[in-house]
Amino acid sequence: MSDTPLKPIEIGLTAAIVAIDGNEPRILTARGEDPLTGLPFGPFDAISHRTFEIGLRAWVEEQTGLRLGYVEQLYTFGDRGRHAREGDTEAHVASIGYLALTRVADNAVQAKGASFEPWYRFFPWEDWRITRPDIIERAILPELMRWAAESEAPETARALPRKDRVRFYFGTEGASWDEERVLDRYELLYEAGLVEEARRDGRPAALARATMPMLGTSMRFDHRRILATAIARLRAKLKYRPVVFELLPAEFTLTELQRTVEAISGRHLHKQNFRRLVETGALVEPTGVISTQTGGRPAALFRFRRDVLQERPAPGLRVTGRR
Repeated sequence: MSDTPLKPIEIGLTAAIVAIDGNEPRILTARGEDPLTGLPFGPFDAISHRTFEIGLRAWVEEQTGLRLGYVEQLYTFGDRGRHAREGDTEAHVASIGYLALTRVADNAVQAKGASFEPWYRFFPWEDWRITRPDIIERAILPELMRWAAESEAPETARALPRKDRVRFYFGTEGASWDEERVLDRYELLYEAGLVEEARRDGRPAALARATMPMLGTSMRFDHRRILATAIARLRAKLKYRPVVFELLPAEFTLTELQRTVEAISGRHLHKQNFRRLVETGALVEPTGVISTQTGGRPAALFRFRRDVLQERPAPGLRVTGRR
């Protein structure tokens, strides 16, 4: 055994807290002494909190005034943006990431520096609701293709060569766009040195670039990676769990339901096909009330039909977008 003392490890808790406001998916951000935007995070205190989740809920409420509803653990993050460097004296932080869902109307953020920001501000290439984002053709693909052409040698650590990953992850050359590959796309941009976090972490591909393209707003530490993981998890979960109703009021119109699913998935959905899917899935039931607060024609109000949770194991919305 080595006589060199091991570097101390601290456990942190990081929360990707999602809400829908004005048909836009928003993520709760917090600013401290660090000027960079980040996700709410704090240390785990094993003395004060029996479990990680209890600790997460306690300090989020303490720091922001927000009481969390739905919470699930994502992953443990301990490398990129957190890796120890030679000469470091501070403890290395391994952060347990969480996805949380809330309703903006139910919870007012009270802390200074905390606010709900549009998540497409951090991932502008992920919003396909209107059309394929211009930033992909204008700024991302030219740089990725140049980077992919730099090395034709097989990469033993990768199952796919660079060019194939570009094609599969960004839907080029006939490949389809998979909205769930949010983390894969971010990791590819990081590896190619195209996001500011890669430069901050001292990655050679980023340091070799004279200029950096403006690919969304960077975040402190590895928080944009954690957010990418949360978005991917939520997009996948829409299809087999009724999590979308955690983001909606108790009563809603079918248009509000569709807009919320579109906001999360980043896809445009055909109205009649979507309503047929909702009807077939029997996820909602009418309240018998007509809303006149829609800004257009009066519309029927619906609510989530909770009996569906006992009727089948995977009650989600397997949506198909238009490309």
